[in-house]
Amino acid sequence: MRRQAHLTDEAALSVAQDYVTMVIGGQTFGIPVLDVRDVLGPQIITRVPLAPAEIAGSLNLRGRIVTAIDMRRRLGLPADGFAEKAMAVVVEHEDEPFSLLVDEVGEVLSLPSTLCEPVPATLGPRWRDVSQGIYRLEDKLLLVLSVGNVIDAVTPDAIH
Repeated sequence: MRRQAHLTDEAALSVAQDYVTMVIGGQTFGIPVLDVRDVLGPQIITRVPLAPAEIAGSLNLRGRIVTAIDMRRRLGLPADGFAEKAMAVVVEHEDEPFSLLVDEVGEVLSLPSTLCEPVPATLGPRWRDVSQGIYRLEDKLLLVLSVGNVIDAVTPDAIH
C-alpha cells in the first residue's frame, strides 16, 4: 500500500522518494523502496561462530545464504530473543544479499525529497551512523536508513 504523507501541497509537487517503512525499538525508519528486494516473516537463523554481535547469523533464501543483521543490536537496543520473531527486510549491497531484522514492516510512503533534513547532531552516534536523513511527519519522525552504512559497519572485512 503506497500513500502520500500529509504534507503541504507545494511539497507534494516536488520530486518524491518512495520508502518502505519499518519500526525498530519504537522508532520509524525508511529504506528507499528500490533498495528492498524482499520482506519476510520470522525465519530460521543459524548462528555464525565468532561473528560480531550485530550479526544474528545466516538464513537460507531460495538457496542463497543471506547474512542477517540484528538491527536492535546495531542500534544498541535490547535484543534478547528478538531475532527469532523479527521481520526480515532483504536488501542487496555490493551484489550480496543481507537481511535486516526489524520489529515490524509498515507501508510504502512517498515523501518529497525537498523535505528531507540532515540528521540532527543530537542523535546518538550509533543512530547517526546508520541514518542519511530525517523527515518530520505529522505524528512521528522517520529516519532514512543508509543500507551501506549499516552493512559496512558490521561486515567491513567480509565484503571488501
